[in-house]
Amino acid sequence: MQRYGSALSEHPDATQAVGEIVGRILDLVGPAPDMAVVFVSEEHRESFGEITGAIRTMLSPQVLVGCTTASLMVDDLEVEDRAAISLWAGNTGPVAPVRIHVDRSEHGVSVGGFEEVVDAGDGTLVLLGDPFSMPTTGLLRRLAETVPDLVVVGGLAGAGHGAGANRFVLDDLVVSDGAVGALFPPGVIEPIVSQGCRPIGSPAIVTAAEGNLVVELAGTKALERLEAELGRLAEDEQEQAAQGLHLGLVLDESQATFGQGDFLIRNVVGADHERGAVAIGTTVEVGQTAQFHVRDAVTSDVDLDLALRAGPHQGAALVFSCNARGSALFGPTDHDARTIHEHLGGAVAGMFCTGEIGPVGGRNHVHGFTACIAVFGDS
Repeated sequence: MQRYGSALSEHPDATQAVGEIVGRILDLVGPAPDMAVVFVSEEHRESFGEITGAIRTMLSPQVLVGCTTASLMVDDLEVEDRAAISLWAGNTGPVAPVRIHVDRSEHGVSVGGFEEVVDAGDGTLVLLGDPFSMPTTGLLRRLAETVPDLVVVGGLAGAGHGAGANRFVLDDLVVSDGAVGALFPPGVIEPIVSQGCRPIGSPAIVTAAEGNLVVELAGTKALERLEAELGRLAEDEQEQAAQGLHLGLVLDESQATFGQGDFLIRNVVGADHERGAVAIGTTVEVGQTAQFHVRDAVTSDVDLDLALRAGPHQGAALVFSCNARGSALFGPTDHDARTIHEHLGGAVAGMFCTGEIGPVGGRNHVHGFTACIAVFGDS
């Protein structure tokens, strides 16, 4: 028997698909694994409860988590926008189920259910969340304040077309909001985050900002600086920048120089031409060091390869990749799955997300266009 295993079925009948994936896991790992993770394509959403219930009955995992997704991956294959179910299981050692719920009232939004995470104090939380109901950035901020050593890796479900459309499972519980997860002690998981961007131009201090508007960089209107840096690019690079333009915020201001991987990447979401400002997908503070970045298929490929080379050389993995990657970015399918599986060599399963969660610069963040990987070692 292996310590970890993964299985995929593209059978259109959910009952037949469950039989195939559970049979495969029983052959690879055996019954009652410590942990099982199931990803179910949107085509099987109405059967989600029956699917997860059958997995619990037939496999008897100590902890079962999972969710619906638009696309998924298993080992070196990616299945986009068609019926599929994947199942990943392993004897990971101790694992604790986590259910995070969101309560909305006239007094605002409250998030609860993560008390056991706070009590644990550290380790790694694998988290599957609903983008419509879960205030993920706020949750990560609270966890950073109360459990600063906790690592969070996961993603926001990409299936469904609005609030209540996604499905999540935690053991026998099936819900459509909040988040579910599994908490592991230190040493079980090593995270890898590939943001898929490369810097252009040079770093500059933010000298004027307002909310998410970068007004000035090094005393120059931010939009003027951006236009100047784009103008120095080759024509093909300018076309790439038009497809994916971002701003990186330096994570460690004590460094003397900054390169690829030293930034928290955020989307450029617009511009205020009257003020010469650039709008990005987060708040900005005066005094931060920033640098424009571009994203394209070649850069994303290189960055993922570098991130994998810097991490563990083998192991099983759960992968949370942006739904803007896959064939939408790389053209051919299977890019992330194939690259990760070839490097790690173990059982791989994952989903495409509307937001990926992983640590950068010692803090957990919600990302976009990113691949976040939880690597389980064999020791």
